[in-house]
Amino acid sequence: MEVQLLAVTPDSEKVIEEAGRTCYMSHDRASDAGTPKFIRMLVSRGHLSVLEHAIATFRVRGISRAATHQIVRHRLCSFSQRSQRYVKEAGQAPVTPPSIEGNAEAAGCFSEAIASAQAAYDRLLKLGVPKEDARFVMPNATPSELVISANFRELRHIIAVRGSRGAQWEVRIMAARILERMKEIAPNVFFDLNLDGDGCVIASSRDGKVEAQ
Repeated sequence: MEVQLLAVTPDSEKVIEEAGRTCYMSHDRASDAGTPKFIRMLVSRGHLSVLEHAIATFRVRGISRAATHQIVRHRLCSFSQRSQRYVKEAGQAPVTPPSIEGNAEAAGCFSEAIASAQAAYDRLLKLGVPKEDARFVMPNATPSELVISANFRELRHIIAVRGSRGAQWEVRIMAARILERMKEIAPNVFFDLNLDGDGCVIASSRDGKVEAQ
């Protein structure tokens, strides 16, 4: 899986600080040195509406249709996804779960099912069935591509929910990679979200909660 940052609000933490200080009318106290402390205070208090003024856009490649079905449920994001109506499904290796890769018999069963689905898809196309209808036989393992745009508050939510230990392994990897990038861009906005030794997201905020909903 490849997670690539395409765009982000310039000086995002300064934009967030401007919004936050507008709420408290404390512009006179703004300074480069004070920005980190102020933003961390906002996050710790759950004053997260100001995070919505900063936006990031990511491209995610090599992710399964099974995973994208979960991700696009986040309605506060904007999505653009590789179309199965217009793009032919051919020549792409399936996304294989680790639980299948580590089991020879399961891997054999999986490979047979994928090959059968691909053969059926190719045959339907040869029979004149349009791609938008032939795709009905394609499995959830089919790789896809997404462009995701979301404000920082929603990214915190996605990272926390999709990066948790209980999340599906594939979306957990995506969430972890987005978090790593966001901690480089806006370390004070994401200071309380970290990865444990297993690559799962954990919250270390003052109240033990990821954010106020």
